[in-house]
Amino acid sequence: MGRCHLESNGWVATGGGVISPYTFHLAPSGAPATLAQLFGAKRDLIVVHNMGARCAYCTMWADGYAGLYKHISDRAAFVVASPDEPAAAGAFAIAGHWPFPVLSTSGSTFHFDMGFGRADGGVMPGISAFHKRDDGTIVRSARSQEFGPGDPFCPAWPMFDLLEGGAGDWQPKLQY
Repeated sequence: MGRCHLESNGWVATGGGVISPYTFHLAPSGAPATLAQLFGAKRDLIVVHNMGARCAYCTMWADGYAGLYKHISDRAAFVVASPDEPAAAGAFAIAGHWPFPVLSTSGSTFHFDMGFGRADGGVMPGISAFHKRDDGTIVRSARSQEFGPGDPFCPAWPMFDLLEGGAGDWQPKLQY
């Protein structure tokens, strides 16, 4: 499919504006990491904007990405960004056996600046793709806020669609 230009799918090309530098805190250590450092040796970075440990949907997405991580990280750097404090985000990631980096955006305007903030101060889930240019500048190439029941970023929904009655009234849980 190539670049995510299809607004009918909830994906929006963002025009490639230069992104300001951000510093986050890695979970669980709290060690600082800049947006540029999150790329590692890759030119592209996928950031999942997660609502934190309180959201069962975000947990289900992250659980699904755990299985996909080795494939995704072969092509691009990948992190999950949580509004939770580093220790809390790290404990949740460890409990979930998530193999990918998790970072805390607590104290940062990152979620809001990227369009994933709510008026009440909370955050919304979504995904952003970034690219690092030859000169080191970082641009956001696409984003999606289409995270919710039936979204294309969670492999469980298309499987449920195959069932008689689909997902029905099923909802993800934090514990099963």
